Order: sequence, then structure tokens, then C-alpha cells
Amino acid sequence: MSTKCGFIAIVGRPNVGKSTLLNQILGQKLSITSRKPQTTRHQILGVKTEGDVQAVYVDTPGLHEGHNQKALNRYINKVATSAIKDVDLALFLIDRTKWTPEDENVLEKLKAASIPTILVVNKVDHLKDKHSLLPYLQEVSSKMEFLEIFPTSAKLGSNIEELETAIAGYLPENVHMYDEDQITDRSSRFLAAELVREKIMRQLGDELPYAMTVEVEKFEQTASLITIHALILVERDGQKKILIGDKGERIKQIGTAARLDMEEMFGTKVMLNTWVKVKSGWADDERALKSLGYNDLDD
Repeated sequence: MSTKCGFIAIVGRPNVGKSTLLNQILGQKLSITSRKPQTTRHQILGVKTEGDVQAVYVDTPGLHEGHNQKALNRYINKVATSAIKDVDLALFLIDRTKWTPEDENVLEKLKAASIPTILVVNKVDHLKDKHSLLPYLQEVSSKMEFLEIFPTSAKLGSNIEELETAIAGYLPENVHMYDEDQITDRSSRFLAAELVREKIMRQLGDELPYAMTVEVEKFEQTASLITIHALILVERDGQKKILIGDKGERIKQIGTAARLDMEEMFGTKVMLNTWVKVKSGWADDERALKSLGYNDLDD
């Protein structure tokens, strides 16, 4: 029996639903999500194997226009751009109503890379007037020769099975690169740090700027318990106060929410300890970024 295996980059502007789409396809949470742009900072592989087809999805950070001031922003754009270089197929996610300059920026990169691309129009469940979708689809379909166009709702799972069937048709014949039960190339330590960061983004997205990151300093697993020590870095004392909250209530809520998600992800009890530390300028210090795990692009 011949097998298929290929890499599919999920690309698009920030906050268009790329991570939600990946989680929906995998049938479980892998990429963290929030309403804030820049939630995804790293390239994350999600692997789905069904019978003779193995689809390896590359979830990428949103591509920003003109946001290259800080080292962290430059890193995020570099990760997103590099993801489309070596894939067999791209899923280009756009929103259901509005084409933006940032969409145009992503489109130009896809054209430059000559990647076969499926256009995925997300969040169609939010459309009040369904008749407005057709003229919009006609407009965007003229921008590039897309293989196919799929209106979807990544959150509700609408049209996702049909999208996966189409994807399988474009994947090359190849041996499977990952074990059948493997869903990602990322470590449990990395996923734990991401879950803490997600809860902070969700609870404090409007109050805390993007200059916050999480480093797991300890990850110890026994037969019945995982012990995790997570260090949260911010840039200023004021941010630390916001994060800890009155009498430590905010950090406690964040820790509880993250622990519950970890227990579901890892299938065991988790003891999570969190600390907050001020490290000014980390987001604009390339050396600091590398030491904090922002090194996807190292040779």
C-alpha cells in the first residue's frame, strides 16, 4: 500500500483563527489561542495520521506589517515567513468579510514562494447576511490561482472534514515521518509553558503588553504526578503587580486554569508552581530570546 505524507503551512494575518483550525483538525488542544494577536509565537507541528495519509500541519505566528521594531517581533515574522519555504501545501486563512493590507502581505509571500495554496475563509458562522459571502469569495478568488476555496468555521468545525479530504488529495506519496500516535514535535515542557502563557493572555490581554513570556524551569514526572515550576517574565514592576493581583488572586486563578488544562493534556495530576520576575528589555535582546527558547530558526 502506498502511503502519503506532506507538510501543510497554516498561514494568515494575526488573529484569524490559525491555531483554532489546527486544534479542530487534531481533535484536541495543541496550539494556544486567545483573542489577542501574537498569541502564537513559535512554529508548532501538529501531526494527524489516518490510515495511509499523514498530514503534518505547521501552525505559524500571524504575519505582521511593519512590526519589526523589537527583536521579538522580528523573530515572530521570521518564523512565520520561514514556515512556507519547505512545505507541500499552504492553507491561507482569511476572515469572512474584510480583505486587509496584512492579508495582501501574506498573499505576496505565498506568491513569491510559489506554494500551491488552498484559500480558507474562516468564521463564516459570524455572517449575518450569508448572501454577502458569494461576492466576497468572487473578489478574493481573483487575487491568486488558488487550488480550492473553502468557507469554514474553525471554531465550530464546519466544512473541516471536507477541507481535510481535499488536503489529502494534494499530499505527495511518501513514507510517514512520525509515529502513528504522535501529534506534535514539541516537548511536554514547551506545551506546559505555552498553556501558562495562554491563560495570562486570556485573563490580562488588555492590561498586560506582549512583553511577557514563560519559562518552565522544572518538569519532573513520576507515575502519578508531574511537578512543574514556571517562571513568568515581565519587563516592569507595574506589570508584575498586575499579574500577581490583589493578595495573589490573579496569579492563583491563572495557575489553576493552566493546571487543569495540563492535567487534561498530559492525562495525570499536575502540581504547578508559578513565579513572576522582572527582566527589563528581554523582548528586544536577541541573546535573552535565545536563552528563553526563541530559537526555532537556529542553524
